[in-house]
Amino acid sequence: MKIIGILIMALAVLIAVVPIFYNCQHDGKALTLANGMKVPMKCFWTAMAAIATAVPLFGIGLLQMFSRQKETRRALGALGGVLGVMAIALPTVLIGACMHPDASCNLVMKPALIFMGILTLGLGVASMALPQKLAGQPA
Repeated sequence: MKIIGILIMALAVLIAVVPIFYNCQHDGKALTLANGMKVPMKCFWTAMAAIATAVPLFGIGLLQMFSRQKETRRALGALGGVLGVMAIALPTVLIGACMHPDASCNLVMKPALIFMGILTLGLGVASMALPQKLAGQPA
């Protein structure tokens, strides 16, 4: 089960890093208000929320690597799956991405978060469903 923990940690790093570099704020774009102030677009806030999702996901992967009891692994798998669903929901239903279809957030960040969220959900389900018997344990 160490491999699942390592994969979850790798996905957590990607979930945190990819949105930072592929949002409109990073491209120098911002919304200009009527009074002249510039505010970040909602894809920037999606990127910040992705970091907040990735940090506990990394911890879950780390704990998954060192857990020995099957109940613990199943619970960590369930939490990983929930955070995978959150990674999918951030750019789709919770915060969203920009309205412009050619923006980097729509071309890279949104599909990447959805794909990595699906992979994380799959790893969480796999960690709950795979046989959890350790070597040397009675059947």
